[in-house]
Amino acid sequence: MMDIKQKVIFNVLAKDEQNAKELIEVAGDRIFVGVMVKNFATEEEAIQQVLHFQNIGVPVSVGLGAADPNMWQRVANVSAKTRPVHINQVFSAAGYTLGRMEELGETPIINGVIEPSGTPGEVYISTGPASSSNKEKVSCDLAAKMLAEVGIQSIKFYPIQGEKHLDEVAAMVKAAVRAGIKIFEPTGGITVDNVYNIVKICLDNGAEVVIPHLYTSLINKETGKTEVAKIIHLLKIKWD
Repeated sequence: MMDIKQKVIFNVLAKDEQNAKELIEVAGDRIFVGVMVKNFATEEEAIQQVLHFQNIGVPVSVGLGAADPNMWQRVANVSAKTRPVHINQVFSAAGYTLGRMEELGETPIINGVIEPSGTPGEVYISTGPASSSNKEKVSCDLAAKMLAEVGIQSIKFYPIQGEKHLDEVAAMVKAAVRAGIKIFEPTGGITVDNVYNIVKICLDNGAEVVIPHLYTSLINKETGKTEVAKIIHLLKIKWD
């Protein structure tokens, strides 16, 4: 897996090349810039966007787009062609995607999406295109072990709806750590105002690296750009 020197890395969006450059200039290795494959008419267009960002030094996170399970194959294909540093994937396709990247000699961070169920200690792993119609709870421990046994090293917990599910976040982090998964990615409703509490819960329960996804909450509604000032604010937060 890629060498991670930071304890907290922010997964954010960029409107365009200029915006991405601005963000990298202030944040360096503290951010990943998401490219959502769902936002492109074709797989090839998504590939070109990822390559374009990479050519100017942007660490890209290839994402589904609102965790859309129907995009899983496109995520895997785009990732195989572009070799990003970070990949978001549905639970059932995470191991498949890892296998494809390992065949290329790549070791990016790949997560598997797990969904809160409303009950601490129990989650939904049915985040794929067909399985998502089956809402059947499993234990956090089973979910974490299933990802760990195929080599997945990160869990994306989505949607956590800001601070509504902190007890569920804590339970999932503990289970992940017990299974040997040290990277945790809380996602959904995270803002500059609540990110401290969310990340702290993850760190306090044993996560070694936390990658909160902050998307629309950082975007200026007038310009469509992720605001540099908000990134600077995030970088100043101390969790020690």
